[in-house]
Amino acid sequence: MTSRFFALIPCAGTGSRSGAPTPKQYRTVAGRPLLHFTLAAFDACNEFAQTLVVLAPDDTHFDARRFGGLRFAVRRCGGASRQASVMNGLAALTEFGASGDDWVLVHDAARPGVTPALIRSLITAVKDDPVGGIIALPVADTLKRVDVESGERIARTESRNGLWQAQTPQMFRIGMLREAIERAQRDGHDLTDEASAIEWLGHAPRLVQGSLRNFKVTYPEDFDLADAILRHGGAA
Repeated sequence: MTSRFFALIPCAGTGSRSGAPTPKQYRTVAGRPLLHFTLAAFDACNEFAQTLVVLAPDDTHFDARRFGGLRFAVRRCGGASRQASVMNGLAALTEFGASGDDWVLVHDAARPGVTPALIRSLITAVKDDPVGGIIALPVADTLKRVDVESGERIARTESRNGLWQAQTPQMFRIGMLREAIERAQRDGHDLTDEASAIEWLGHAPRLVQGSLRNFKVTYPEDFDLADAILRHGGAA
């Protein structure tokens, strides 16, 4: 039986660091909600059996009419953390016939710069991999370790050799990812990305070259940058 591909978009965060009362995924950039560009990139890839958006149960901002014409499903099963939202989303994918051997690509709602080409590059590189992999970028900046007590003084400079900055999508077998998150939860760890959970099982995910435009919108100034990139590059 051929494995299928599913996309999972955790969208239950409040975006507290963005400095706005509205969750960042619903803020307007380049004339559309930020989330639109994320969903449009996956909608353009016919490889997916389903794209599932995981919302917080009390989300009052989501309006499906703002995303008309895009193919996706919604479940209000978001948890208190990203890890919990992904776990609940994996369970919800079974409603669409997903099995443990199928692939899931988990992508941050707040990375609107993702493109169909980037998504497909991950699928192509990882579909025959025994573990899975993620989109990532080699670290280019000099890294400084800050003194914990002062919070503003440099303790030392860290080598960037061999360091990569994780992005999304992150692609793993549904069964393996579910097992990894369950193991992390039992061990008392709340991990911030899917690769960390897979690593917790002792596996080594593959790295696939990412893109600077696929950055995560986090801080207030990021919206202007995302707006400029999306207007220049067009809709994903």
